[in-house]
Amino acid sequence: MRRLGKVLHTSRRGHIILRTDKTPPVGAEVVDKNVDVVGTVADVFGPVKLPYVSVRVKEGVDATKLMGQPLYLYKT
Repeated sequence: MRRLGKVLHTSRRGHIILRTDKTPPVGAEVVDKNVDVVGTVADVFGPVKLPYVSVRVKEGVDATKLMGQPLYLYKT
């Protein structure tokens, strides 16, 4: 697992937005501290050095409970 960043807020589409220091691949699985899958990387945007990441939340996951929580990239 590699730390992706801390959840900042949700978008109008219901995606969660966070800031990271390394660009993740689109489609990568995103997990919480318990290694439960919360979604996938939908988009990367913003400045190259500190991009924002949009995560498409998995159905059944409450995005409001993830506010301020660190999320991780799951690598097999």
